[in-house]
Amino acid sequence: MTDHMTASVPEASNQITELNRQLKSSSGKKQLQVISELASNGDAGLEILIEFLKEQLSNSPNLATGLAYQVLYKTEQPNIKEFLQAHFPLGFVPLLSERGIDYTELQNLLVQQDFLAADRLTLEKLCELAGSAAVQRKWPYFSEVDNFPMSDLQTINTLWLIYSQGKFGFSVQRQIWLSVGKNWEQLWPKIGWKSGNSWTRYPHEFTWDLSAPVGHLPLSNQLRGVRVMSSLLSHPAWNN
Repeated sequence: MTDHMTASVPEASNQITELNRQLKSSSGKKQLQVISELASNGDAGLEILIEFLKEQLSNSPNLATGLAYQVLYKTEQPNIKEFLQAHFPLGFVPLLSERGIDYTELQNLLVQQDFLAADRLTLEKLCELAGSAAVQRKWPYFSEVDNFPMSDLQTINTLWLIYSQGKFGFSVQRQIWLSVGKNWEQLWPKIGWKSGNSWTRYPHEFTWDLSAPVGHLPLSNQLRGVRVMSSLLSHPAWNN
């Protein structure tokens, strides 16, 4: 028993070393997979994720660093909380806004993958961007969307993109929309908003986790027509 246990220590250490190597040398989906494996390897795995984030501090957020931040955010260890507070006091994604709108709560909800609450808050933020009339009616008009600042739309989109491992966001929906030649009837089933002739019912028929189709979230109410979503997906924010 003792021999077996002592043999397993270097084995575990070798596994951590190999995961660390893969994290630094891989990219894309492989990195996300490695981060998930490190998350299940206790303190040693978490320590590597801390070092990984330190090395990436000067870089723009990406899917890998976003997932590493999420993993660390969910831990209750005081030293990790101190690290995040010291290096990311306002959260991981810079919350740029030309209108002075606070996206902190949206970031917190998406870090925790509370996608239903984040979706509702996203609509509220879009109404804030549109102005007091939209806040009262609880929905922006397409003409108001045309005047949204690029920085705000990019902030909202980046939050959705980073904390969904690249599955959700306006830019993802736009890519799919363009891939089907801007054909709305082809888009709806691809993103899970319609099946046959039946619209997906809000909220219980939508999927509020990462098992959802790519581009499933955030939602737009298509019963009002497609002009709002068309304005969102055609906005100059996505040309940069």
